[in-house]
Amino acid sequence: MIASRTPVSLHSLLVAGRHRRRCGGGGRKRGLVQRRHLTQALESLWRHTPRPAPPAAVVARGEANPSWRQPPPLENPAFEEYYKEQQIVREEEWDDFISLLRKPLPATFRINASSQFFKDMCSKLEDDFKRYLESEVSDEYGKDAIRPLPWYPGNLAWHLNFSRKQLRKNQALESFHEFLKHESEVGHITRQEAVSMVPPLFLDIQPDHHILDTPGSKTFQLLEMIHQSKEPGLLPKALVVANDVNAQRCDVLIHNTKRMCTANLIVTNHGAQNFPDCCLANDLSEIYRNDCKPQRLEFDRVLCDVPCSGDGTIRKGHDMWRKWNSDMGNGLHVLQVDISMRGIALLKVGGRMVYSTCSMNPVENEAVIAELLRRSGNSIELLDVSNELPELVRRPGLGTWKVKDKGSWFQNHEDVPDDRKNVIVPSMFPSSESTQEKPSLSGKANTDSNRSLSRNFSTEKTSKVCSDTDGVSNSNSTKHSDSTSNSMGSNFPLHRCMRIVPHDQDSGAFFIAVLHKLSPLNEGQMAKVTKTDHLFSTDRAVNFNEELHSETVRPGKTVVHQQKIGFEVLDDELLQEQKNLSMDDHTSKDKNLTEVSLVSVDVNDQAESENGMKLPDQCKWKGVDPILLFKDLTVIKSIVSFFGINISFPLEGHLVTRSADPDNARRIYYVSKSVQEILQLNVAVGEQLKITSLGLKMFETHRSKDGCPCAYRLSYEALPLLLPYISKRILRASPNDFLRLLQYRTVNFAHFIDARFGEEASSLIPGCCIVILHEDLHNLDLDSITMDPTTIAIVCWRGRATLNAMVSPPDRKELLERITHRFGLKAFRVEEDENPEQKIN
Repeated sequence: MIASRTPVSLHSLLVAGRHRRRCGGGGRKRGLVQRRHLTQALESLWRHTPRPAPPAAVVARGEANPSWRQPPPLENPAFEEYYKEQQIVREEEWDDFISLLRKPLPATFRINASSQFFKDMCSKLEDDFKRYLESEVSDEYGKDAIRPLPWYPGNLAWHLNFSRKQLRKNQALESFHEFLKHESEVGHITRQEAVSMVPPLFLDIQPDHHILDTPGSKTFQLLEMIHQSKEPGLLPKALVVANDVNAQRCDVLIHNTKRMCTANLIVTNHGAQNFPDCCLANDLSEIYRNDCKPQRLEFDRVLCDVPCSGDGTIRKGHDMWRKWNSDMGNGLHVLQVDISMRGIALLKVGGRMVYSTCSMNPVENEAVIAELLRRSGNSIELLDVSNELPELVRRPGLGTWKVKDKGSWFQNHEDVPDDRKNVIVPSMFPSSESTQEKPSLSGKANTDSNRSLSRNFSTEKTSKVCSDTDGVSNSNSTKHSDSTSNSMGSNFPLHRCMRIVPHDQDSGAFFIAVLHKLSPLNEGQMAKVTKTDHLFSTDRAVNFNEELHSETVRPGKTVVHQQKIGFEVLDDELLQEQKNLSMDDHTSKDKNLTEVSLVSVDVNDQAESENGMKLPDQCKWKGVDPILLFKDLTVIKSIVSFFGINISFPLEGHLVTRSADPDNARRIYYVSKSVQEILQLNVAVGEQLKITSLGLKMFETHRSKDGCPCAYRLSYEALPLLLPYISKRILRASPNDFLRLLQYRTVNFAHFIDARFGEEASSLIPGCCIVILHEDLHNLDLDSITMDPTTIAIVCWRGRATLNAMVSPPDRKELLERITHRFGLKAFRVEEDENPEQKIN
């Protein structure tokens, strides 16, 4: 080992490390030791390297504080100059606007209404924490330290008068902070910025809708909405497809949505502007008929929360003050247009799309909407949703704006220098040319209406709806009308857009526009949408997409727009990256994997006999596990028989596995009928969708050697869906015994308080079982118990002489708290390092 005091240079250490790797490192074990020693030496070197001296200016001021590195200053002259010029707010409001941007963002969270303990959560907030916070911290944070957001339906969203940092640091808020962390971990609440909750509320989601969330940023909220009204034991007909171009963000999305325990979600990994075309048919055999033209996969609702500069989040990300520049919004404009146009192309006629950003920049907002209306002609309309969410304070969109590039302001594209016209594109500017029906008011009337609206808003700052008449935005004050009189205003009804500014309701900033599809796009419009497909067939088409929905975008990665080929990135390495990320067209040599697994044999035979052709070979995406239908009828019948699953609950055709060997699947997932149809479609079209996750984990293999006749056990997360259909392997425990099982996790049959319960458990043959908490043990109506959505149940394992709770520590802690609160019992602390699979006897 290199001694920590040995003088050694960083260069010599790195050279030595490269030499060891090149020479093989003397074997795997020795290589690990050498790498550890190298790391320790580097840490020692960095630890003993003297810190750089503070700046001369700090020394000159005589500041003796050794930690001279202070937080970044909350100011940026370019930011202030830009938004003053854009007249994002009136001049008399500017001081209030900019001062609030420098204050911390209040913490907010949302309750999951589809949670089993939804009522308990609301009761605890209202009866316990609300009273506690009002009594303990009202002097510091105001009288309403915690209150529901008035505009969110059902009092499901809550506003706190303190930031997340203050929540962590204040000792008086410690118990409330722990409550939020735990409930968020188990999926009962979601900690989310208030304005970020707004876009899904304007989608008007119905129970049977197919919803596309691209990029996937509001997926959990959408899942809450489709599961909120479902009946116990029934899956909603609705479906959410969440798409993200970044594989790591897909992993985060999968991790977060696992708390929802849903079988109605598909996570895909594509560039949003190139989301694949697919066909959808209820009868798969129709796809292969010569006289049947396949239909594309379309969605009833599309949420385009596009990547943006993110300056609306400046209150929670203070580093944005230092990073912000006008090039960030300019560089994303074309990508935002392309993603939104793709969303419109995938939208059903009569469907609704919501476009949103967390940016205040009109180049990323109104300019994008105007371009969508211009390209789509009369195929879409911008909806006036001023009557929806009346308690939400919002402002109408801008009608005029300017574009800044290289320190210069431009009011129209003709003024842009020739060498910059491929960067500053025409769609960034307001346009007087409209292919859509123009507003009913004349140009003069628009100006008068604009001034009137400005006066009204200044009179009543917290007006719920600032404009519901045709005309341009009220955000341009009359004082600045002369300076913008020469600029070209938009004749599109952009005042129907919504801009949320922070000082109206102590929030972040957001922009929202709601679009309605009236008719299909014509061939020319579709060509505009798809003309860049040949350049961006890969999932990482644009460098900006690599930071999809990040708060900042590196300036310098400039997106270039050209009239004939759309847009491209000035990076030659992308071409090679596209080749490296292409689909794997090689089929497996394993005969079992060459079969079409998601399409039934009957449909295959029918299609082949009718059309005289075979189904296309199924290719798999690199780095993604295959999705194979689990069709081992022997195993399925064994599971059905062992747990007594009612035949009304369909298993065949709904079970899939991600294992390359479906005959030895470690986990089996359940998918809803809507997901099943899309999987069948995806196989039929050659797996155009790159699916990274889907389905609800329902069964897992076990490693027990107790002689269990069933090779699979139930998954705890699937229990709420499956419990109403199970008639065997169910035990009913008193609150005390249920609590004991959760506390100790492994309990001997003889150690239960109720001897009857221990005898019933011992009478079962070894294997998985279900324990239900039931206070009235004399009630033998098991059907009514299992159908009750408030029933608390856990998955257990009946071992040789013990009963083992198969529940994770966070879920056990949650159940312990609910039971002790409901029955007034005492519980011990749950150890966080326990593994629910370690002690199966």
